[in-house]
Amino acid sequence: MRDEVRTFVIEQLEDMNYDVEEVDDTTTLGPSGVDLESLALADLAVRVEDRYGVKFADDESEKLALMTVGEFTTMVAARVAGSTSDNR
Repeated sequence: MRDEVRTFVIEQLEDMNYDVEEVDDTTTLGPSGVDLESLALADLAVRVEDRYGVKFADDESEKLALMTVGEFTTMVAARVAGSTSDNR
């Protein structure tokens, strides 16, 4: 699941016109990495929410900006796995 989420996130960043050529799991989403600003982070979060049915709290945006791509995809995959097990 994590690899699927990672691929989706990279595709979305590329769709949002970010250079993803050098992006790896250690690249941060915020200023020192991909350089997503708050609106772009919100856009990415909405895309992930729509695709995977997970939710991000309004106060998580600052936390997301500090995460690496790897941390973000791991968190999303864990939330997806958690919501799947909740629905059983």
